Amino acid sequence: MTESVVLFDGVCNLCNGFVQFVIARDSRRRFRFGALSSDAAVRLMACAGMTTGRGDSLILIEGGRAYLRSAAALRVARDLGFPWSLAYTLIAVPRPLRDWAYDVVARHRYQWFGRRDACMVPGPTTQGRFLD
Repeated sequence: MTESVVLFDGVCNLCNGFVQFVIARDSRRRFRFGALSSDAAVRLMACAGMTTGRGDSLILIEGGRAYLRSAAALRVARDLGFPWSLAYTLIAVPRPLRDWAYDVVARHRYQWFGRRDACMVPGPTTQGRFLD
């Protein structure tokens, strides 16, 4: 599989900002995107052996495997090229510490960054990058 799928909280402003950030820097068009609440996301998570309803804000499905929390964000950064790929060096930080920091932001994401009433609707130039 040459592409990976980023599943995100479609009503979270921080998550939507992250998706826009990735789209703008993903020159190889490696990533596709889907809202965690979509039927396509549920099917992908099931294929990767995940159950839904975990409250995750970001999941990366890559090669049939699911990456969660800090591992997902760092793996996405790794594939964006220089200088963003340098963030992947944080993978050396022990996972419990990385995930603790990730969880603090995820737990407060609506307070700090706001929330939308509905999932983001992709524009005509990016529509093909989103799951149906």
